[in-house]
Amino acid sequence: MAATIAEQPIPSHMRPVPGSFNIPVAKFPPVVKPASTTNPGEAASKLVDTFNHALEKKDFTTISNLFVEGGYWRDHLALTWVFRTASTPPAILDFLQGSSQSRDGFRLRKIALDTSTAVRAPKITPLDPAGEVLGIQFFITVETVIGSGTGLVSLVEQEGTWKIFTLYTRLEELRGHEEALNGRRVPGVQHGGRPGRKNWAERRQAESDFSSSDEPAVVIIGGGQAGLTAAARLKMLGVETLVVDQNERVGDNWRKRYHQLVLHDPIWYDHMPYLEFPAHWPIFTPKDKLAEFFEAYTKLLELNVWTRTELVHTHWDEAAQSWKVILNRKRADGTSEIRTFRPRHIIQATGHSGKKNQPVLKNIENFTGDRICHSSEFPGARKDAQGKKAVIVGSCNSASDIAQDYLEKGYDVTMVQRSSTHVVSSKAITDIAFKGLYEENGPPVGDADILLHGLPTPVLKARQVGLTKKTREHDQVILDGLKRAGFNVDMGPDDGGLLIKYFQRGGGYYIDVGACQLIVDGKIKIKQGQEIEEVLPRGLRFADGTEIEADEIILATGYQNMRTQTRLMFGDAVADKVSDVWGFNEEGEMRTIWQKSGHPGFWFHGGNLAMCRYFSKPLALQIKGLEEGLYQYGEI
Repeated sequence: MAATIAEQPIPSHMRPVPGSFNIPVAKFPPVVKPASTTNPGEAASKLVDTFNHALEKKDFTTISNLFVEGGYWRDHLALTWVFRTASTPPAILDFLQGSSQSRDGFRLRKIALDTSTAVRAPKITPLDPAGEVLGIQFFITVETVIGSGTGLVSLVEQEGTWKIFTLYTRLEELRGHEEALNGRRVPGVQHGGRPGRKNWAERRQAESDFSSSDEPAVVIIGGGQAGLTAAARLKMLGVETLVVDQNERVGDNWRKRYHQLVLHDPIWYDHMPYLEFPAHWPIFTPKDKLAEFFEAYTKLLELNVWTRTELVHTHWDEAAQSWKVILNRKRADGTSEIRTFRPRHIIQATGHSGKKNQPVLKNIENFTGDRICHSSEFPGARKDAQGKKAVIVGSCNSASDIAQDYLEKGYDVTMVQRSSTHVVSSKAITDIAFKGLYEENGPPVGDADILLHGLPTPVLKARQVGLTKKTREHDQVILDGLKRAGFNVDMGPDDGGLLIKYFQRGGGYYIDVGACQLIVDGKIKIKQGQEIEEVLPRGLRFADGTEIEADEIILATGYQNMRTQTRLMFGDAVADKVSDVWGFNEEGEMRTIWQKSGHPGFWFHGGNLAMCRYFSKPLALQIKGLEEGLYQYGEI
């Protein structure tokens, strides 16, 4: 096994996910300026030739020695069926030798320069956040024993030789099981001479209802962005899939959220697989507009989605290596039916978090105000409540949006912040953090995804430290104002900012769309650093003995680990087998999600729209590989 990247535990206020690792910031090679005569295409081509020559001989030692001492190889399914990152030549050598023990032997056959677009072609570019380490960056195509893929390489010059600093390899297609796209699209017509043949609408209805003898190989629980992206990927691979959701309509997971909710991520970051948002779409998507898009997405991609459907019972049959799934489907006319399926896979796509994290508060039953609830149940502030007092426990995206909504309706508003929050303005995200990557005239979203996820986590963290410094300078006035108002801000783990805090913790941040200035101006009051002692009939008492009056209390306290939802939905037998979800493992890869969970036939999928878009493909490829007998669950 490759040496681990990190062993440091994460500070408690940054780590709600037990056992995850705080990945260190990468150390970049010494500063060396490439000669003005350097031809990046020639240097990249020479490195690729040397690499492929060693591949032909299975000369793992030579391959590992092509890396600088602090170099990285990140692999997503090109070499094994496990997400891996190895660092330093000895660890990379161990990784290559270990991967050769798989059923297919050493899978990587060759790599090649990808010069299909200007973004992908070799170029000299800064590799470090300070812009001092200039290297060569280029995309590659990847050919393996079982399929093909893509990748990203960065080179640095050492003693006149170009060596690999980072290498990313990613499986994109399985040979013989490519996605049914473009030249592989279906005809879509059945010509005459077939008495009784059905038209498209009849065939589509039968397919969606699973009214024939066919059964879904995969049942997905949850019809949000996670469930829909996984279903889309599996459909393109020819894997029969059924998505079930308790809501009345597709999109209700967004439609039913608080009244003023608008996505804080810009549109260029949020595209869905196969069907991007249209060119007229607003930069920031309102929740109801996103819900409408999800409904359209489901219809246009012909995904099999059952709404108003309850998961009644599940049981894993070890001998048959399949599930027994009992569903109660309620139809629009009020009737219902019980259906039993035996899929080989279940995907829990109920959001990247688990059940709502509603703290146990002393004397909560004695509250006599108008409302006390979790933020997930908050429908919006009342319009006729002028002068009423609202207290929001929490200080991140939902809490800030809800506080702003209350203030606009005339409430007296107090936000309770118990630890610290990473704050970055929406403008800093679009103008700095995503500039050149996810923007109007940026690279295609697929290229942007590789440029982001193709970086090993320590290197990504280093890049984010540099970007966070710039966004902090941009937002300095508002950040200073927040501190004066008693609102505690942080810069994320090791000053890694928003993205690293999200990957590492799954929350703890606010993308400012207006609430910060209201806090600075004193319009939203802050109670900071105190735990709640008890709920009073008309307010809260804190550990320091102070009290706050409240007519309404909203607990914007987030959600627990996905595994907690597993226990509620699938029982202890499944939950006890699966590993902890989210946060980093010792190599800097995300834990469990999108990969083998620890329980055969059980998978987790979730995250924001961008992560669901990107990681839905490797998730679907793993399932397709199992379905086609390319590997067994316990194999690498």
